[in-house]
Amino acid sequence: MTELQPKPKPDSIDPELWRRLQAEAKSPFRGLRQFVYVSCAISGAVGGLVFFFKLLAGRDLEATIPNLGIQVGVVALMVFLLRIDRAKD
Repeated sequence: MTELQPKPKPDSIDPELWRRLQAEAKSPFRGLRQFVYVSCAISGAVGGLVFFFKLLAGRDLEATIPNLGIQVGVVALMVFLLRIDRAKD
């Protein structure tokens, strides 16, 4: 197999636009992925706060502790995925 050679930049395209188009071609939907990661992390953090305060209040501990663990896991996973996505620069 031969590796595809990048086409030269046309003279009629703005250099900044050409750079952004090349970045999008290398990593499609990156902005959308990062938005989803951040949104899920914020959602997990809010849920974690709710379950943390339920834990402090001593309410329904059998259900609260596993739910708090799930929320903490969601936040940790989203931070991990976001760091991986940002490291691909």
